[in-house]
Amino acid sequence: MISIRYCALFALFASLCNCDEKLRFASYYGHHMVLQKSPERAVVWGYGPEGEQVIVSLLGPFPQTTPPVTVTQGKWNVTLDPVEAGGPYSVMATMNHCTVQLTDVLFGDVWLCGGQSNMCFQTKMVFNATDELQLTAQYPRVRVFMTGKHQSEQEMDDLAEVQQKWSVPTTESVKEFSAVCWMFGRLMYANLNHPVGLVLSCWGATVVETWSSTRALHQCGLDHDMLGTENRNSRLWNAMIHPFLKMTIKGAIWYQGEANTYVNTETYNCSFPAMIDDWRSSFHEGSGGQTALDFPFGFVQLATGTIPNPGYRMNNEAIIRWHQTADTGSAPNPRMDKTFMAVAMDLPDDMSPYSSIHPRDKYTVAYRLSLGARSVAYGEKDVHFLGPYPQEITSINHSLIITYDQVVTVAASEEGFEICCPDVKAPCSLESPWEPAPIVGWSSNSVQVSTAACLSTHEVAAIRYAWKDQPCNYKACSIYCAAGSLPAPPFTNTTFAITRFIVAQELKKEVEGLVL
Repeated sequence: MISIRYCALFALFASLCNCDEKLRFASYYGHHMVLQKSPERAVVWGYGPEGEQVIVSLLGPFPQTTPPVTVTQGKWNVTLDPVEAGGPYSVMATMNHCTVQLTDVLFGDVWLCGGQSNMCFQTKMVFNATDELQLTAQYPRVRVFMTGKHQSEQEMDDLAEVQQKWSVPTTESVKEFSAVCWMFGRLMYANLNHPVGLVLSCWGATVVETWSSTRALHQCGLDHDMLGTENRNSRLWNAMIHPFLKMTIKGAIWYQGEANTYVNTETYNCSFPAMIDDWRSSFHEGSGGQTALDFPFGFVQLATGTIPNPGYRMNNEAIIRWHQTADTGSAPNPRMDKTFMAVAMDLPDDMSPYSSIHPRDKYTVAYRLSLGARSVAYGEKDVHFLGPYPQEITSINHSLIITYDQVVTVAASEEGFEICCPDVKAPCSLESPWEPAPIVGWSSNSVQVSTAACLSTHEVAAIRYAWKDQPCNYKACSIYCAAGSLPAPPFTNTTFAITRFIVAQELKKEVEGLVL
């Protein structure tokens, strides 16, 4: 006869075996993950039977146990006390005799990596991929996670699919992971020396509208959906961003814009900043105020390449680059506070076997992003992350003097600068005739360009720089900063915007004073 005690133990064992059917964490929590460290508080949530009480315990260097929370509408949610960087920890959720556990959990900074194909571009495809992949063993505390592709017409609470579970980096896990995201993470770890969690959510050939909520799109008059397949308005926001809102994050990096060179190009100067604003407010609210309302947001200003779409127009890449900065030319700026930008227009790769739109030098992109993150997100005072930008433009002796905000290195070139001198007195526009303005001289912080092309018409009405799809060869644009080989970003000051141009520079100096 089987004893009553044995039956009780058997029943308990059966209950524990079925725990994952009764009590479980949300899809993006797992073994080896990184939770956001102090001073923010990490949020942990999952599913359980209605009305049950769930207790979450943290076992490790600084253990803690939360008060019980009640499962409501099938979900439970707890906010941990702040935890310093480090680990490993075990995270246990307990309900009655049922316990589920996550092991080898670290606390550090969690960064969300989003965008289209250049963010998805895998580490195995970059220049020197073999050497890069051999480094993975040096970064066991940089952990990676990737969501699966999914679309939804409604905002989802959890992911429908996980492409890559949280893992300790190995050659196998990293080679299929985003190169920009991975290299950004390892560069940040080398500087911070505490764990970094990388959450990747990307889909190739997608427009900003599908990554934006209906609230954000409404701000830009983009309520009517004219796109198809995965590019339907808000589809990827609903399925691939909204589920993460409860997760406490440090910041985000973004590589997207190519698809908007042929879809809603003219509204990107509204839709992109509006998306950033909405992500920030949504993550802040979703995490119960733990994710900062102004969390740092880095992005890649478009590189170069042939856009394989019939709707594309010449120089639309240059237009998107300008619109990525809310038409101010640099970041951070008054419209896009606490952002940082990696200029990539000087990294063309016409021989890329993955098409020229996918340049293989992702290390330089990640490095430039890491400089911005160190300054904007972590407040390092001595990190130079901004390329040269004009402070003043003056006319003298059939030439223009462009004075920059820092010491520059200059390559004399017939290309780079262009001037507009219309036959009639009218504002210059993208459709106006633009003529080359060769560099004829320079000093430590200024460049002199010829305006001879305007002598037969009128005086110069406007000037612009690097306003081409591919403005220069690899790392060979005309203007770089002397302090760190960062390229000067494109700019334009057409007459209808010159007031904004001057005001933007004064405000830009104020912003830089806060973040540098």
